Amino acid sequence: MPVYSPPIENIKFILHDVLGAETLTQLPGYEEFSPDMIDQILEEGGKVCEEVLFPLNQSGDEEGCHFNDGEVSVPKGFKEAYDTFVEGGWTGLACDPEYGGMGMPQLVNTAMKEMICSANMSLGMYPGLSYGAYEALHKFASDELKNIYLPKLVDGSWSGTMCLTEAHCGTDLGLIKSKAVPNDDGSVNITGTKIFISAGEHGMTENIIHLVLAKLPDAPEGVRGISLFVVPKFIPGDDGEIGERNTINCGSIEHKMGIHGNSTCVMNLDNAKGWLVGEPHKGLRAMFAFMNDARLGVAMQGLGIAEIAHQNAVEYAKERLQMRSLTGAKYPDKPADPIIVHPDVRRMLLIGKAFTEGARALSYWVGMELDISLRHPDEAERNRADDLVALLTPIIKAYQTDMGSEIANLTVQTYGGHGFIRESGVEQYVRDARIAQIYEGANGIQALDLVGRKMGHGFGRLLRRFFHPVQQFIESNQADESLQEFIFPLAKSFAKLQQSTAIIAQKGLKNPDEAGAASSDYLRQFALVALAFMWCKIVQAAQQKLESGEGDKEFYESKIKTARFFMARMLPEADGRFKMVMAGASSLMELDEAAF
Repeated sequence: MPVYSPPIENIKFILHDVLGAETLTQLPGYEEFSPDMIDQILEEGGKVCEEVLFPLNQSGDEEGCHFNDGEVSVPKGFKEAYDTFVEGGWTGLACDPEYGGMGMPQLVNTAMKEMICSANMSLGMYPGLSYGAYEALHKFASDELKNIYLPKLVDGSWSGTMCLTEAHCGTDLGLIKSKAVPNDDGSVNITGTKIFISAGEHGMTENIIHLVLAKLPDAPEGVRGISLFVVPKFIPGDDGEIGERNTINCGSIEHKMGIHGNSTCVMNLDNAKGWLVGEPHKGLRAMFAFMNDARLGVAMQGLGIAEIAHQNAVEYAKERLQMRSLTGAKYPDKPADPIIVHPDVRRMLLIGKAFTEGARALSYWVGMELDISLRHPDEAERNRADDLVALLTPIIKAYQTDMGSEIANLTVQTYGGHGFIRESGVEQYVRDARIAQIYEGANGIQALDLVGRKMGHGFGRLLRRFFHPVQQFIESNQADESLQEFIFPLAKSFAKLQQSTAIIAQKGLKNPDEAGAASSDYLRQFALVALAFMWCKIVQAAQQKLESGEGDKEFYESKIKTARFFMARMLPEADGRFKMVMAGASSLMELDEAAF
């Protein structure tokens, strides 16, 4: 049976020692969120994840969701676990207190998301999608719509979805066919079919609030003609309570590779009543508020799956006895040594450890910058932070979900044949992780977003938000002898990243295929440099703790040793990606279609 223990000690180290989360108390509205309060919140959240959500992960996968005549039922125990989650106020953790939320920092929400995704990704998607719907409505809906829907989304009695995809279009939303016909009362009637709608129907909440993309009769062609509408399963009355059943229904659920505990629905709208969110034909802008939150959430799914897979790989490697160490028996009292003594097993485990700890720092940095972008009193500082979040969102979404899948596969490899057997529970992580590389914008789309939109935005302004602090860190610390073994690899890989950036910008202007051909390798190169930057900051924090004599010496020394592994055995991949970027588009584009 799988195990899961929330990595609270590691989370606290990143929050307080590496990122200095106490500075959040200087932001308006966050004054009361001291480090002690943040720790208490996350410790309680960890208990909910470990004791309520995690025990249902494997059984939920085995049972899956059930569809019967338009109704969907979730696996046994999910409704009760969701109710417990709601009763604890976790659905409103980072929501506006004006609508009943706790108003916690996004940094805390990010850490909580990681633990939820580790414990039970399928179950966690239900409140996760609701938060995305909350974000879109909070930013773009009228006060009237906010007052109707936000309190119910915040308290968890209603849930939310995003309805974008249609059978003929996924990424290219300009092709959607769903139509919205205005009514005299200010509402619209929407007709169309949406597919792959996570949590589209489930029966755990009183109402489900669908955010639907559709086109008004006077809509321009393409993405400029998309509008966003809120379409409730039950239409609220004047008192805000649920009323008549709307004509949006689940036609079927998908039979999927993974996330079996989350219903993935075909939703049919037959003159379903909806209300415009934001401006007509500007729906994509509003939906991106949902999608950007979702992309950050999916990045945490990648990290969360990697964390629980890694925990189980380590547990198994310490217990499984096979052969003797190459340098002689390490446990002579046993019939064989545990497989953790073998170099190749250690390689797999260290990849998991180096990724999860580095990606945690990177993800939480993004979460903290998100708080600054929302709360800082200085507009220039808000804009700087917003730029950095925009730049790093496609990078962490793509890289962390790729690595979540890779770590899950390495865990199965660590288990050997037992990992391939369902009873061990770890093959579920391979299946669950795979969707994260696809939804909320496939990872190839994230790479195109990076080179096509983010790289050139504001004449490279977004890039400078990352490049400048990295360069400053290198210059400020390169003379520190204790950091040089980490700073020098960062500096070399950073210089090559800058070179890649210049080449892509130069070639891409002449031939867009050049940028497209380089995009995925460039994103991976960028991500590795970002992790190297984080590992340098982790080492710096660990060294300061060791010098002061505070805390667990072994814990901090392990950070430094793991950083050495990352620099020696993971960061060199960035050199290979650099060479791939430099190779240009011709090797990809010259082959005739018929030759495939």
